[in-house]
Amino acid sequence: MTQSKAPVIAVDGPGGSGKGTITQMLARKLGWHLLDSGALYRLTALAAMRQGVALNDEAGLVKVAATLDVAFEPTGEGHPVKVVLAGEDVTSEIRTETCGDNASKVAVIQPVRDALLQRQRDFRQLPGLVADGRDMGTVVFPDAPVKIFLTASAEERARRRYNQLKQAGVDVNIDALLEEIRVRDDRDMNRSAAPLKPADDAQVIDSTGLSIEEVLGRCMAAAGQA
Repeated sequence: MTQSKAPVIAVDGPGGSGKGTITQMLARKLGWHLLDSGALYRLTALAAMRQGVALNDEAGLVKVAATLDVAFEPTGEGHPVKVVLAGEDVTSEIRTETCGDNASKVAVIQPVRDALLQRQRDFRQLPGLVADGRDMGTVVFPDAPVKIFLTASAEERARRRYNQLKQAGVDVNIDALLEEIRVRDDRDMNRSAAPLKPADDAQVIDSTGLSIEEVLGRCMAAAGQA
């Protein structure tokens, strides 16, 4: 089996739906590689800011994306994937609301998406890849044998994010979080470049009100690994 034919489980969906946790659990359970594609946009936004490149400087952003020095390192249960930018652990920094908002702005620029497309496909290695994103099944890996669209209500996603930030000692307003999520959802679903939507052959799983174990079980079943 060639690299291009290594199996892929594409997991798409909006922020806060549980994709990050589920994809790590799937990757560990299957012993496969992991791609956090959303982190690439956050990393591009962060690297651009650090290099003094404005978020509306299309040519500058494309250069940043094309030369992005990034590595993903798996961590223990209950922890996010360790994200390393140019040798520095930026896992926490790229997960801020500001970085997420900047990433969403960067992601609507088609030349930046083009620069990152091959970078994402290069993660497809044997024995397999679990790809976490918003267009994994529709654009990046349209031939993926398993496509999952994981979603949850905006209210549920805001509650999860609120609890996560409060536990981290961050003072946050849940109403403001809910509004940010709704604005970002609207922008992501209505952008001209790869809008957020399930692939035609994706299995849609709504995680609202489900435990993480229940969601994992449904994803494993979708993957034919239950």
